Amino acid sequence: MIKLATNPIVALAIALLLGVGTGLSMFWKAAVPLVAAAKAAQAKVVDASQPEAPWGFWTLEIENLASELKDQKAVVKKREEELAQREERLNAERQELTKQRQQLESMRAEISNRITTIQSDEVKNLKSLVATYSSLTPKATLTIFKEMDDTMVVKILSLMKTDTVSPLFEEMSKQGAADPAVARRVATLSEKLRLLKSGQSSAP
Repeated sequence: MIKLATNPIVALAIALLLGVGTGLSMFWKAAVPLVAAAKAAQAKVVDASQPEAPWGFWTLEIENLASELKDQKAVVKKREEELAQREERLNAERQELTKQRQQLESMRAEISNRITTIQSDEVKNLKSLVATYSSLTPKATLTIFKEMDDTMVVKILSLMKTDTVSPLFEEMSKQGAADPAVARRVATLSEKLRLLKSGQSSAP
């Protein structure tokens, strides 16, 4: 045994074994912390790639909800714009109606002021003219009416019988089809005659 211990080869082998063992021991001691750190770092990388619950679980639904809210907001905005445009149109139409009503009231007042009235001292002369014109043809009577103002014509028509006035207006309507001026005068005479008769019927 002593001889083996003193043998150079054996001593060399023992030294090598002791050196390798010591080196392995030192390497293992140094490697253990490194391995633990590597595992910890890998675990952190894995954790970072997976969002924490429950936020990661609801991300898709939240995006869908945000998209729906955005669409609804766009729809509401469009409806608000349509309502604003409709309100503007209504205001414009209301203003136009007010303007037309004012014009109508003004025309009514003007017509009321121009209502033809027959004075008592005119009746005798007018009846004489009525008798004369009633014996003429409608064309001949209208030829004379062209030289008279509307007020005088209305006074004469108001004293004529219906079966005499009707052919006159019929003839004026025929002439008015070819002459816009005659058509306008027919309308004016008709309105004044209506107002005259209305005024006479309401007079005490």
